[in-house]
Amino acid sequence: MISLQEAKPCIIGLGYVGLPLAVEFGMKFPTVGFDLNHARVAELESGKDSTLEVSEEELAAVQKLTFTAEIKDIAGCNVYIVAVPTPIDQAKRPDFKPLVGASRSVGSVLKSGDIVIYESTVYPGATEEVCVPILEEVSGLKFNTDFYCGYSPERINPGDKEHRLPSIVKVTSGSTPEIAEFVDQLYRSIITAGTFKASSIKVAEAAKVIENTQRDVNIALVNELSLIFNKLNINTIEVLQAAGTKWNFLPFRPGLVGGHCIGVDPYYLTHKAQEVGYHPSMILAGRRTNDNMGHHIAASVIKLLLQKKIDTTSCRILVMGLTFKENCPDLRNTRVVDIISELQEFGVAVDVQDPWADVAEARYEYGIDLVTNLTPDSYDAIILTVAHKQYVEMGIGEIRKLCRERSIIYDVKSIFPRDQVDGSL
Repeated sequence: MISLQEAKPCIIGLGYVGLPLAVEFGMKFPTVGFDLNHARVAELESGKDSTLEVSEEELAAVQKLTFTAEIKDIAGCNVYIVAVPTPIDQAKRPDFKPLVGASRSVGSVLKSGDIVIYESTVYPGATEEVCVPILEEVSGLKFNTDFYCGYSPERINPGDKEHRLPSIVKVTSGSTPEIAEFVDQLYRSIITAGTFKASSIKVAEAAKVIENTQRDVNIALVNELSLIFNKLNINTIEVLQAAGTKWNFLPFRPGLVGGHCIGVDPYYLTHKAQEVGYHPSMILAGRRTNDNMGHHIAASVIKLLLQKKIDTTSCRILVMGLTFKENCPDLRNTRVVDIISELQEFGVAVDVQDPWADVAEARYEYGIDLVTNLTPDSYDAIILTVAHKQYVEMGIGEIRKLCRERSIIYDVKSIFPRDQVDGSL
């Protein structure tokens, strides 16, 4: 077994999760960052990160980190950390293609004594049931005899400059007690907040998947409450503020649930639950509630337009915000697109603006051409979908100037006081 001092990590996948890992390990160990995307590797080699998770200064300061898109360049490593996406397919089933591809790549260079650590979110058992057989098949080596595995779930919060990789407690695990200790020590060398060594890989996998499932269910509850309060003509935020004066009330807010974690991870757990014969009614009910919020918002906007006698067949609506969360360029699984598509089904002309989103990515992923110049007195309705700091700084007065004389503003995120907008969750 390799010692900590001999560790030569390779990070597979250089996105929001992998790049911060590569940077931190590159401060301590000779580290290789691998990504199949040649453009991404070239960008990082030039010292820039389009995800904005790592600054140019931080990239420049790393002395022991190299980037590559060539498999042969990672053959000298002995610790492979897989940080690729684990999305869902159209039927909301786990899509293991990125994880399988990464496992095959690692298997092609795996040597006796090497350790493979997975960070991608999966259901309990997936590492040993899905990934390990691929590693054995491609490498010709035997699990827990020739090579070993670990699991340490990612906890990256895109766009969050306060809770960053070193300051978030890291759950670790290994396929044997000795490997579990090595994995724990490896992460402890870069995580200032400390680590928590789980008793098994399955426990670590389950811990990760329930973190976001818990948040999803709680947000679903608040979303359902907002639907009820809307019918009762009660302001949801005012209710939550009042309830929040109790010491143990959880401060969740209604809204769209997108991104690479909360809107996806529960389906990994429900898939495995159904596979073993259990139907997870609460989790799936929460998912249905959250997935329906885009429809509710669009319908609410149309209702407000009709109440103001604005012709919905010829009106023009501006959606402000496309990323899945504020002050972050991440477009993965954004549920703002649900509002847009629903409005378009009503025959409404929709413009979309977002100062954080990449224009080319928005067009490629969703077929949306972002507008960059906003003209005053142009819109019958504005929907504020993401609480970007630029919108907060604009203020409701400047945003209102973009509207025609008879118009509405719907504030999904309650950026502004309720009496300054026409509708909110």
